[in-house]
Amino acid sequence: MSWIVLIASGVLEAVWATALGKSAGFTKLWPTVVFVAALVASMGGLAFAMRTLPVGTSYAVWVGIGASLTVLYAMAFGGEGFSLPKLLLVLGIVGCVVGLKVVH
Repeated sequence: MSWIVLIASGVLEAVWATALGKSAGFTKLWPTVVFVAALVASMGGLAFAMRTLPVGTSYAVWVGIGASLTVLYAMAFGGEGFSLPKLLLVLGIVGCVVGLKVVH
């Protein structure tokens, strides 16, 4: 159960990071509301997962999922340029996250 919550929390990290960018310094209401809700849920899920999973593994998986999804979203929707090397590096992060689950 902790792994499922941790993965969902990593996805929510990408949501709050993207909403933070779209909030324009907290001047736009709805992106700010999404940011706060996703941040609270993401941190809560991370805290829940850390009750049974090691702190280092939990944090690395959470950040890896969040960072990867944030970059992929930005590349897909025009906020960030796409390149094959960048895609391969993001896939490397995903591979490392999967590796942490496998060796746990």
